[in-house]
Amino acid sequence: MGLFADWSKRLEAGDKVAQDYITKYYEKERDVYAKILSEKTQTVKGTVKELAEIYSLELCEVAGFVDGINTSLETQIDVDALTEDSDVELKIVWESLFRNMLEARAPWLYELEEWDGILPVETRDEIMHDFKASLQAISTKVSRNAPCPCGSGKKYKKCCGANED
Repeated sequence: MGLFADWSKRLEAGDKVAQDYITKYYEKERDVYAKILSEKTQTVKGTVKELAEIYSLELCEVAGFVDGINTSLETQIDVDALTEDSDVELKIVWESLFRNMLEARAPWLYELEEWDGILPVETRDEIMHDFKASLQAISTKVSRNAPCPCGSGKKYKKCCGANED
């Protein structure tokens, strides 16, 4: 079984043991990100085994970490092909990482104080604002008494909306 398959299997169990494992993993994940951010390490390199030792992770947890950060990288990695001896190079795009942490609803990651040395508060606020705006529903429905969007100058109900009833 591959490392990522092992990682996925642990998460799919769905029982109390799996939930406890995930909770402990999130703490490890936070520590890994805190270390990467505090060292301003935009490129993380090494074999899966070396990264496991550096960040105090199990081999399958490195595969899970790579899967989680994958969409924040310049070049994505095939997590299914990861083995203990696979060379890994994670070229992190900070803005994408921050946004993806917001999308994952992971405040334990996007609220890390180590972000202060990476992205200015203004940039993080802008990313957060754009993220929140992307979640808002926008109505395209035209009010009956609004000017018709066809440009006729008539009210919508007397023009293009006349046949809607």
